[in-house]
Parts: sequence; C-alpha cells; structure tokens
Amino acid sequence: MRRCCQGVGLPCLFKGVGMSGPHPPLFLLVFDFDETIVDENSDDSVLRGRALPEPLRHSPGGSYNEHMQRALAFLGEQGVRPAELRAVYENIPLSPGMAELFQLLSKHQELFELVLISDANTFGVEAKLRAAGARSLFRKVFSNPASFDRRGVLTLGPYHSHKCLQCPANMCKRKILGEYLAERAREDVEFQRVFYVGDGANDFCPAGTLTAADVAFPRKGYPMHRLIQESQEKQPGAFQAAVVPWESAVEVARYLQELLRRKC
Repeated sequence: MRRCCQGVGLPCLFKGVGMSGPHPPLFLLVFDFDETIVDENSDDSVLRGRALPEPLRHSPGGSYNEHMQRALAFLGEQGVRPAELRAVYENIPLSPGMAELFQLLSKHQELFELVLISDANTFGVEAKLRAAGARSLFRKVFSNPASFDRRGVLTLGPYHSHKCLQCPANMCKRKILGEYLAERAREDVEFQRVFYVGDGANDFCPAGTLTAADVAFPRKGYPMHRLIQESQEKQPGAFQAAVVPWESAVEVARYLQELLRRKC
C-alpha cells in the first residue's frame, strides 16, 4: 500500500508543496453529480410536475439515455425554453455538506485536482456548478453531450460506446477514469491517491479500479455503498480501496482535513 510517510521509507507526499515553481496536484478527486453533488436526480427534477404522455411516464424502453432524449424533445415541443430548463438545474439543492466540502477544496486547489463524471448531461451539470460557484474547481466535466438546436430544444446524446457489461450503453465511468489517468500520466502527472465520491451503481464500476492507497466515498445506503458491501462479503479483499461512507459531505471534508493535518 502506498503511504506518504517517511517512517516507512517513502517520501512525504507534501514535500515541495508551497515552494516556488509549479507543482503538480497530488490527489485526484472524482465526483458523481446526481444524488452526490446535488441531492436529487437532475432528470427527475426536470420532469417533475410535467404533463408527460403515457410512454414517458413509465420505465423507459431501451436505454435511459434514449428515454431522456425523447423526454427532452417532448418538453421542447411543448414550449419549454432554455431559460426555464437552466433555472431548474440551477435550483436543484446541493447534497448536505457539499458547499462546505467545496469551500475546503477551494482553499487547497494546489493539492487536489477535481473531475466530474456524470450520466446526466453537460448543460445541466455546467449550469448547476456555475450557480453554486464551483465550476472553476473542476478541471474536466465528463457527461452526456447536450445542446440546444435552432428550435430551442435541448438535444441529448450518448457520451461514448464501450464494451463494459456492467454499465449502461452510453457511459462506462471506469473507461472514462482510466483514460483520464492515462492522459494525465502522459502529461507527467501521476496522482499519489485517488478519491472517488459517488452514490450509484454506475459508480461502483470505476471505484473497483481503485487501489489500496485510494479511498471510495459512497453515499451511505445508496446503490454504490450496497454493492461495495456485497462485494466485500462475497470476495473479501477484491475491493481494494478504503471505504468511507457519508451522509453529509462534511464527513468527506473531515477526512481530507485530517489528511492535510497529518501531511502524510
């Protein structure tokens, strides 16, 4: 297990931080969006209270991404305009403690690199992050592409294709995270630790690639947390990362504060 501790013969992770000259970030912090950064599923927020036709009120046929493509097209045809949709996303409440976590991370941007990987859409994610004053914290946002066409209809597409059998056809977060780490390594940035904050079943897949030096922060009682627990029961040791469940993101902030306090 990688540790920042001179006592076990390894260099301190914080060596050189604060000295003159650029220094690469030491930690990668990966966030999900729906029911992680925000306290709701943003798709539900957009559709709540709408008079949807019968086929759009039930469980979608095909992929959920395709279902939302149809739902957003219907809203556009009914005259729902960009400003109204933007306001919905901007007003989705942050999860408990998330504002405090962002405040901590804003004070230590030299140490933490943040990315967001979400099966929502780029328009909604970007709108909410800007409204929360947190967009500048994130180096990259990976989400399903969304933009307004000439009619003012929000059009949605899949993020990519992949061969993962665990994930929805439009997005495998494991693939995105792996490609991002490889890209940063080519740029001579290799992180000492990766922290993953999520809630859903599609967050379990990428979290399974974390090492014993890394930390998974599953939202307590949500699918990611349950899948980790089941994995640990069925095959002890298969899930390597430390697991720190949270009900409030303040708990994540406290963990990171302790890391900074120890400086190792």
